[in-house]
This record gives sequence, C-alpha cells and structure tokens, in this order.
Amino acid sequence: MVDTYGAHECRVYFVQESVYGETPTNPSMVGVNTEGVEPSLDPGLIKIRGVGSRDLQSITKGLRRVHLKIPSVLTSESPIAFIQHAQTLNSLSIEVLYYKGLFSSPTDVISFLYKGCRINKLEVECSVEDVMRASVECIGQNVAVGTNKIGFSYGDYGGAVPYSESYIKREAGDGSGLTDLERVTDWKFTIENNLKPVTVIKTTNAHLIKYLLARHRNLSGELTFEFESKQEFEDVINDAEFSLKFGLGATYSALFKYCKWEEVSTPTKIEDLVSLKAKFVARDIWIS
Repeated sequence: MVDTYGAHECRVYFVQESVYGETPTNPSMVGVNTEGVEPSLDPGLIKIRGVGSRDLQSITKGLRRVHLKIPSVLTSESPIAFIQHAQTLNSLSIEVLYYKGLFSSPTDVISFLYKGCRINKLEVECSVEDVMRASVECIGQNVAVGTNKIGFSYGDYGGAVPYSESYIKREAGDGSGLTDLERVTDWKFTIENNLKPVTVIKTTNAHLIKYLLARHRNLSGELTFEFESKQEFEDVINDAEFSLKFGLGATYSALFKYCKWEEVSTPTKIEDLVSLKAKFVARDIWIS
C-alpha cells in the first residue's frame, strides 16, 4: 500500500520530439519549475440513447482529448527553456512524475507521459515585488501511464527571475532604436496559437488525433503605468505603431513588433494614486 502522493512528490520534465508523438529513446529530460501542474485526459465518450429506456444504451470510445496546464516560475538559469516552444511550436513529450522516496532512486513511481504536445496558450506576467511567472496550456496526442521514469537523465534549472531583473523597452514598430520605458509597475503578455487537433478515419488508433496544427495566432498583452504621461492616449489618437521588448532575465527577452494600443484607461479612485492601464495587440513576436 502506497500513501497518497503530495505536491512535494511531483515533478515535471520535457524533451523535444524529432518525430511527432514519439518520445526519443533514452531522452535527457529538462525540468519545469511548476507551481501546480494539472494533467487531464478526456476519452471523448460517445453516449448513445434509444427508445425503450431512460438510460444510456451504450457508451463507446470517441476522440481522445489530451490537455496539460502548467503554471510555472521562470528559472534564472534558463527562463525561456520551456516557454520558447510557444513560438517554435516544436512538439514535446512532457512527463509528469509522482514518486516516493529520493527522486534519484524512488521506491514507487507513477508516470504520466504526455506525447505529441504543443503549447496552445502562453501567458507570462511580472509585477513589482514578485518573480516572473508563466502559465502554459498544452494540447497533446496521447498519454502513456507507467511505473518507471522514462528518461536517461533528468536536469533541473534553479532560481527565479525577480521583477528587478526585468525591463520594458519601446520604440519603432520594426523593433529598432529601443529605449527604456520606466513607468511600468505590472506587465503581462499572451500568445495564443489556436491549435487545431486534426483526426481522420483510419484502421488503427482512430481515437487519436493525426496532426496538431497551428491556425491564426493572437499576440496581446497589458501594461500598468504610473500615470505620469499622456503618451499612450496620444498614441491611440494618432494611431501610432510601436514595439515592446520585455526582459525575461539575464540576456533573454520577448520582442513584440508592430504593436498598437487596443485600449487605454485611467481608473481614478479616492485615496489611491492614478494608474494607466494599456492593452496592446501585436503582429509579430520573437523570444530569444
């Protein structure tokens, strides 16, 4: 009998696939510093009814839906190791491990291996007096359940990226001539890939998707400013185009190009300072 697993007995790792839906042999797994992973599996049951009964006549297997939510803290050693795949759209094998004892030599293991995963939605945010955080939603092709670790090796990145190691730069729409923007207290950006699971009628594994393809991409975000300038209102009036570069720690960044403010507002409340909230949309991004 094994005791219930706790969050302290869970780890998440990933490896890039060279063939969609196939985990490399003896892979070197890279850790994700997650704050509360949520693996899920939906068999897509087809429920059949008929006359003569109030209850279901049959329940049959449908299209398997594989989803994984991973809220995480960006590590100071390699903050973009995982989130960069929202841009590259490389397919990943992601292993969620529950274990007892020492991780190097556990006594019991439950392994959920999510294959054929791509990042459908990524949100990264940073606030004063906090560390940088990311929320990742993945769609996969299949899940393999096991009682052993699948990796040849497991590596973990340490640390976190505090707000003091971030920055925001702004300038021309093409990303040239960037200058510091030093009025921001909070920022967040979102990449939505709008992935489309494609399935076909086939003789084997018809319950699994065949492809996971990207459709239109949405690039957006929001900045909160200390209200010291009318520039953002002027930008809206003048229909100005600009770029925004977010520092992600060390030498890493996310550059949004050809941006426009979608909405700006200055909520003004008694007994509080005035802030300016500005939502933006962009036409291009580069994480590096």
